[in-house]
Amino acid sequence: MINEIRIFSPATVSNVACGFDVLGFALESIGDEMIVRKTTQKGLTINNVSGFDLPMDIKKNVATVSASELIEKLKPDCGFEIEFIKKIKPGSGIGSSGASAAGSVYAINKLMGDPFTMGDLIKFAMKDMQEDGMFEHPDNIAPALLGGFVLVKSISPLEIIKIPSPNDLYCTIVHPNIEVKTSYSRSILPNDVSLEDATKQLANFGSLIHGLHTSDYDLIKSSLNDHLIERHRSKLIPKFQEIKSECLSSGALGCSISGSGPSIFALSRGIDSAKHVEESINRVYSGSGLEFSTYVSKINDRGVEVIENK
Repeated sequence: MINEIRIFSPATVSNVACGFDVLGFALESIGDEMIVRKTTQKGLTINNVSGFDLPMDIKKNVATVSASELIEKLKPDCGFEIEFIKKIKPGSGIGSSGASAAGSVYAINKLMGDPFTMGDLIKFAMKDMQEDGMFEHPDNIAPALLGGFVLVKSISPLEIIKIPSPNDLYCTIVHPNIEVKTSYSRSILPNDVSLEDATKQLANFGSLIHGLHTSDYDLIKSSLNDHLIERHRSKLIPKFQEIKSECLSSGALGCSISGSGPSIFALSRGIDSAKHVEESINRVYSGSGLEFSTYVSKINDRGVEVIENK
């Protein structure tokens, strides 16, 4: 019987240029760790938080809000305590909340012998978005749990489709150390878009999905263009256009905003190209006076996974 489990929950990129609110993918080398233990006393507690700060109140922590939903449904004869090793900065735009929510429900489900499906876990993890008053689009949570590229076809009923992707696809991330609130980033978006822009977006999205399926890097490159969202949100991110131009000039297949920002992502073919893109980003932001962090990661096709159990 397993009484303690340590898991890795990956960071994620959502929207992916032309896939606003419906497409996301998981990252290999960026993510949180969580240790979850069974306790004799029923209920849920937070034992410790290291790395970046998180609420200790279980009603305000997205991981424990999601886990509480699962526990309420399962009604186990034990309780759980959670320890967070938080490596994804909250508000960075690479799925910090999604990693916490996905990790907590995955770990407890494993400790209890996998009574719930991945679809069930996605629904439990979405509880944190409902509590925060956020829109229920699991384009961070689903790839965190399932790995790879994930398409959210429908919320109600929940329909999630995992999309195959090329083996040599890498992502470069830059996180400028500024705050962009999701609520504000969404509030500046228009309610209506032109038929011309919608048509271009649909063509790019369909082509991107086909390019991922067939490992057609040229098609992926020509499809990673956003005609609806980027023009509005990019104004919130310093030097966005310069970063994007340098990434593309350095060989990136495409570059856009991760989630609601402020992080920017670029996809590349191969790690050498991804590192070259990282160097170009460093040149733009170095000397600007802006603090920033960069990462290079392969696409994570596994999602949340067990590091150790006892």
